[in-house]
Amino acid sequence: MLKVLFVCVHNAARSQMAEAFLNRLGAGRFHAESAGLEKGTLNPYVVRAMAEIGYDIADNRVKSVFDFYKQAREYDLVIKVCDASAGQACPVFPSAVATFQWDFRDPASFTGSDEEILAQVREVRDAIHTRIEEMLRVIQLQA
Repeated sequence: MLKVLFVCVHNAARSQMAEAFLNRLGAGRFHAESAGLEKGTLNPYVVRAMAEIGYDIADNRVKSVFDFYKQAREYDLVIKVCDASAGQACPVFPSAVATFQWDFRDPASFTGSDEEILAQVREVRDAIHTRIEEMLRVIQLQA
């Protein structure tokens, strides 16, 4: 079983979605966790957008990458889901076998009406979902 850590700034949106998708879609082949550079608050728009497609993350805890580091956790893959193109700093996890950068816009930065923000969150959600599915196809082809 591959251990995967998704990291972002606050562990409030992107990393939470990626963790949920990989744990369900990877069904026993992966164990995914998520953490952030700074502990944030779970984004309510993300909770709503995930619930729309059958993922209940409302009770998820927001976790710190530093806590995981202090516990000497080790991962096969660390995937940073910060928006590096927007200058977001993303944590490094030194014990990973491999680290990847997947840029996704930060839902915390979205503005507009309630429906406009939710629509933008859905776009990020769907992009993360697609990226997880692509990763699973590539890994299956290599197996």
